[in-house]
Amino acid sequence: MTTPFTTNNAGAPVASDAHSQSVGPDGPIVLHDHYLVEKLAQFNRERVPERVVHAKGGGAFGTLRVTGDVSRYTRAALFQPGAETEMLARFSSVAGEHGSPDTWRDPRGFALKFYTSEGNYDLVGNNTPVFFLRDGIKFPDFIRSQKRLPGSNLRDNDMQWDFWSLSPESAHQVTWLMGDRGLPTSWRHMDGFGSHTYQWINAAGERFWVKYHFTTQQGIKNLTGDEAAQLAGSDADHHIRDLYEHIEAGEFPRWTVSVQVMPYEDAKTYRFNPFDLTKVWPHGDYPLIEVGVMELNRNPENYFAEIEQATFAPSNFVPGIAASPDKMLLARIFSYADAHRYRVGTNHAELPVNAPKHADPHGHSYAKDGAMRYSFSSATTPVYAPNSVGGAHADPARAAESTGWEADGELTRSAATLHPEDDDFGQAGTLYREVFDDAARARFLETITGHVGGVTSDEIRERAIGYWTNVDADLGAALRANLAGDAPLETGEPGTASEPVSV
Repeated sequence: MTTPFTTNNAGAPVASDAHSQSVGPDGPIVLHDHYLVEKLAQFNRERVPERVVHAKGGGAFGTLRVTGDVSRYTRAALFQPGAETEMLARFSSVAGEHGSPDTWRDPRGFALKFYTSEGNYDLVGNNTPVFFLRDGIKFPDFIRSQKRLPGSNLRDNDMQWDFWSLSPESAHQVTWLMGDRGLPTSWRHMDGFGSHTYQWINAAGERFWVKYHFTTQQGIKNLTGDEAAQLAGSDADHHIRDLYEHIEAGEFPRWTVSVQVMPYEDAKTYRFNPFDLTKVWPHGDYPLIEVGVMELNRNPENYFAEIEQATFAPSNFVPGIAASPDKMLLARIFSYADAHRYRVGTNHAELPVNAPKHADPHGHSYAKDGAMRYSFSSATTPVYAPNSVGGAHADPARAAESTGWEADGELTRSAATLHPEDDDFGQAGTLYREVFDDAARARFLETITGHVGGVTSDEIRERAIGYWTNVDADLGAALRANLAGDAPLETGEPGTASEPVSV
C-alpha cells in the first residue's frame, strides 16, 4: 500500500513535518514558510468558544423507535406508529466549565436531535422535570450567581444562596438538586425530561399540551457524596468514559419515551399554571402515555466535529409540534439559536452533524451568504420571496402550525395570573415528604446543612433557613438546629455539600 504524503490545507504536498525553513542551520525562520505559518495559525484557532452553560458534556447517536400510537395527538412524522428516526443525544453538566469534573452536584442536560423526514426536531431538556426559574429574563442573573466571583474567580455559597433565597420559585428544583438525584452514577442511569410544556397538533388540527419523559431502562442509580468527590479527583471524565465504553462494548443504553397529554382547554382552568417550568403535572391527573424507545448505539467518530459543534435549539420544530406560553421556553427559542450563531457560526446548521438528513428535495431556504457558507442553489434560483420565477414558496399545509394560543385571550390571561394552587414551595415540599424516604431525607438535610453552612452572610443564611422552612417546617427547624450546633447531623454522607453546588 502506498504511504500517504502530507499536504497543506490547499492539498499541495509539503517538504517536512518536522523542520521549518530558516536562514542557515541556526538562522531565523522565514515568514514565507507558509506551511509553518498555516500550522501555527490553524492551531491558534482550533477551538470554538465553549458553551456559557452546559460546557462539559458528551453524547452518542442512536434511534427513536415508536412502539405506541399517539397519532390522535400529533401528526409529527417521527411519532407515528412504527416510525424509526435517527437521533443524537448530548448529556452535560450545567455550571461547570469545559474541563470540570463530571461528578459535581449539578442538573444534567438532556439534549436530543431527531433527524426526521420533515426536518430536524430538537428537544432540549434536563434530568429533572422542573427548573429554577419560570421566566427567561432571570436566566443570565441566575447563571452568573452559580458561576464565579469576578475578583477571586471562585464559586461562592453566599452568591448562590442570595439568588436562590430571593427567588423562591427555585425551591422545587433546588430540592431535586440537593437530593440523591443531584449525583447520578452515570448518564445511563438517569431519567430525562423535556421539562417544558409543548404543543402537539394532530392531523385534524386539534391541539394538546404535552410534557416529555424519558425513563431509563438501566434503572436509577446515584452516587454518594464521597463517591462523587473521589471520582472528581480520580476520573473527571467518568460520565463521558462510562457512556463511550458501554456503547463500544455493545451494551446500548435505552430509555422508555412517554408523554403526558393535557387537553387544550384544561390549561385555562387547571389548579396551577401548567406552563410554569417550576411545576410538574401530577401523574394522577395526566398519566404517562408510552410512545416508544430511545436507544444510543453509535459513538461519535470525532468528538469536536460531532459533539462540540452539535447545536440544539428548541426553535427547531417540525409539523405537528409547536411552542406553548411557557415563558422560559419562549426565551430559549431565541437564545439557543442565537448562541449557536455566535459560538459555531452563522451557517452552523450546514455542518453534517446539524444538517437535516431527509430534507424535502424540493425545499429551499432563503438563508444567504455569511461566514463559511458552502452550499448554494443554481445561479437561476431566486434569492428572495415572494418571486414569480419559479422559486420556493411557503406551503402552510406542510409547515409547522402557528401556535394558536397568542390570540386566545382567556388562555393568555390565565397563564399570566395565579391559578388556585400556584405557589413556589408546595411541590418542593411534596417531593421532600412523599417521594424521599427516611434515609433520603436524612441525606438531604446533611447536604443542605453543609451547603448553607458555607454561607458567611448572616442575612443570606437566615433567608436560606426561611426558604427551607417554607418547603417543610420540620426541615427548616432541623436545619436551624444543625447550623446552630444544637443537634448532631443526621446520618448520611459526611461532608458532601461543603463546596458550592453546580447548577
